Amino acid sequence: MSVLVSAGLPTGMEGLTYPIPFSDPSSLLRIAQHAEKLGYHSVWGNDHMSTQNYVRAEFSQPPRFWEILTTYAWLAAQTTTLRFGTGILVLPMRRDIVVTAKQIATLDHLSDGRLEIGVGIGAYREEFEALWPNSGAHRGDMVEEGVDALHTLFNGKDASFDGKYYKFHNVQFSPKPLQTRLPIYFGGNNPNHIRRVAEAADGWIPAGMPADQLRVLVDRLHEELVARGRDPKAVQVAPQFVVHVGKTKESALERYRQSQMCKHLQSLAKSTLKDQARIPMEDINLIGDVETIVARAQALKQAGVTHFLGLYFAANDVNELLDQMQVFAEEVIPRIR
Repeated sequence: MSVLVSAGLPTGMEGLTYPIPFSDPSSLLRIAQHAEKLGYHSVWGNDHMSTQNYVRAEFSQPPRFWEILTTYAWLAAQTTTLRFGTGILVLPMRRDIVVTAKQIATLDHLSDGRLEIGVGIGAYREEFEALWPNSGAHRGDMVEEGVDALHTLFNGKDASFDGKYYKFHNVQFSPKPLQTRLPIYFGGNNPNHIRRVAEAADGWIPAGMPADQLRVLVDRLHEELVARGRDPKAVQVAPQFVVHVGKTKESALERYRQSQMCKHLQSLAKSTLKDQARIPMEDINLIGDVETIVARAQALKQAGVTHFLGLYFAANDVNELLDQMQVFAEEVIPRIR
């Protein structure tokens, strides 16, 4: 079974996974064009609007969080085959779902059908509260309802929706996305996403999940897909992992522990990755020498992975990131694809 491999794009990662400053527009373009040249399937950026508390405590300079859909419109004009995915688009922070749908459909046309959309709640409740104080909203329900609303707009002529969080009436939505079925993924490790994917999505994006845990959830996902009359082969299992390739396992671990990426995973161990906190992150992710990484990737394929999505390379400057992308493309991908 072949797998897809894609690279992370630091649209909103300064201070979180990379130092400040890191990803100016010229660097984003270099990374995207490098990914296309090396044969990566796609690049996947993330979606942030306000600075997280632990980042504020460490850096006096605020990070630059580039709006992801606007960024992709610019990058799509300067690439030809590379696909672009949102890993993830935080729907609860985008309260006007019709405007969001219009941006998505427009971008799908402007990129000649090279867009994929991952959605989720976002890793930091504090960020949502900064935008919508005291809302009391259940972000998981918002995401689920938001995807239903997107499908309604993308598929109906005169679209109406009356949900708890999203409402619109008699919207004539055109143009529809260029792709006959624009791929939509649910991102996150919450087991509720298994049902959500089975009901309405084209893929699932967990993060930093060990192979044994992933295998159990993939089996459950496939059971639910079959029960709904859907083909499991048509739904992507697309986890995200951190990568650092070293000449030895020890040198890779040392470099990873010196990176901002390491601090980021430590922060996530208190939120979206709390169920994995019992296992050292370096034992879950693709960190080590080539042989170690290939062995872990093969185990993940056996567990049901179909797309190594938006791999995040631990690096403290852009040149190191580009080098890591090249080493992985040349020495790892041919052995796992």
